[in-house]
Amino acid sequence: MSVTFYVLSGPPGLDSNNDTSAAAEAHNELSPAPAHFAFACQLCADLYRANQRVFVYTANQQQAEWVDELLWQFDPERFVPHNLSGEGPARGAPIEIGWQAPRQSRQVLINLTDNMPDFSRRFARVIEFVPAEPALKAQARERYKQYRQAGITPETVNVG
Repeated sequence: MSVTFYVLSGPPGLDSNNDTSAAAEAHNELSPAPAHFAFACQLCADLYRANQRVFVYTANQQQAEWVDELLWQFDPERFVPHNLSGEGPARGAPIEIGWQAPRQSRQVLINLTDNMPDFSRRFARVIEFVPAEPALKAQARERYKQYRQAGITPETVNVG
């Protein structure tokens, strides 16, 4: 099992000691989903084109619906077949989004929750994020430690 943490940089002028500005920008009414959700959707598109079956794990139904909506916003020529857990075809679409443990086998887990999922070892590859917001960054550090304690050495990738 490989685990990759994508380290996201904040918007220009973001001070790592300023907890409120990035969080407020990431959660305004025009764009309710955090920036790492949009990046996760881009990765879903790339993984779909590489014939990988993906489970996107969210903390709750609202977050799952945000990811679903973000994927629907792709240009028609870049459409990514996806569905919320329990919807769609019997085997599910290549990209499944859910807030409960997956029922079907998938190759890749994209974790958008605050914790290392208990079922993460069922996947060949796990993708995690380190958002720029200080509170979310601290949660990512805890997840990193959890993987290390489980005997897994995560890889980190810096994203501009």
